[in-house]
Amino acid sequence: MPTRQRARRSDRARSEARLGWWLAGPAFVVMLAVTLYPILQAVYDSLFQYRLTDPEGREFIGLGNYGVVLSDPIWWRDLLVTVFITVVTVVIELVLGFALAMVMHRAIRGLRGPIRTAILVPYGIITVVSAFAWFYAFDITSGYVNNWFDWVPGIDENLNWFAQQGTSLFVIIASEVWKTTPFISLLLLAGLSQVPGDMEEAAKVDGATSWQVLRRVIIPNMKAAIMVAVLFRALDAFRIFDNVYIMTRGANNTEVLSLLAYRQSIGRLEIGLGSAVSVLLFLCVILISFAAVKLFKVDLSSTRGQ
Repeated sequence: MPTRQRARRSDRARSEARLGWWLAGPAFVVMLAVTLYPILQAVYDSLFQYRLTDPEGREFIGLGNYGVVLSDPIWWRDLLVTVFITVVTVVIELVLGFALAMVMHRAIRGLRGPIRTAILVPYGIITVVSAFAWFYAFDITSGYVNNWFDWVPGIDENLNWFAQQGTSLFVIIASEVWKTTPFISLLLLAGLSQVPGDMEEAAKVDGATSWQVLRRVIIPNMKAAIMVAVLFRALDAFRIFDNVYIMTRGANNTEVLSLLAYRQSIGRLEIGLGSAVSVLLFLCVILISFAAVKLFKVDLSSTRGQ
């Protein structure tokens, strides 16, 4: 009997995998066709000493550009800033997103639509528009934050938020959290809908507190949704560009890896060095994906009831 049951589960898993490939296959092929060439071109260009203003001086140097990038303190400084922004934003967004997901999940049926719409409004705003709005709000000449919050210790009308690293990173992170927390809450809301209600009721009947129900019942049953939310947001946050470029352009040690690649390729027209930075950034993203999957150790077959 167990052997027959395992065979049925195996047939079901193969059938679901086949259906998944049929549904996702066309999109996967299109994305591969669109992204594979730029990736291979970047890898190819990174092997050359190549400046756009001197195309005839193109010279093959192998991994020389990678040696230049990795031996430069600027790379490691920008990597540290990028990791800091990624970790802080993802942690804050995960906590706030979970709270918003609980609000949307527990809302009275008639109010669910308006509440969800209101929460998701920031995510519908274009990132560039959002970045400019936050920049002008905190700008020392055109902003209103200093006047509105001058009662807070350390804030006055002469405070220049973009004159030092700490306050600049605060505004950048705050704008990221405001913009993308709704995305996290939407993913976590999908995970909350998969938590069996009878398990929660059984835990409460057994005398479990709200915190115990959350820690022992709700979170373990939405582990897959949490992994997807963390993975998607970590990859997106690690490639942050718009907010930093608009608010500081990398001044006061706020430059991130995406901006470094832009500065080398577009600003200095060093295609070889810029491509090397881009390839290293891509490898960091792959490493983050691998680490997230290994960290959460989600058994997807159990989420399908197998």
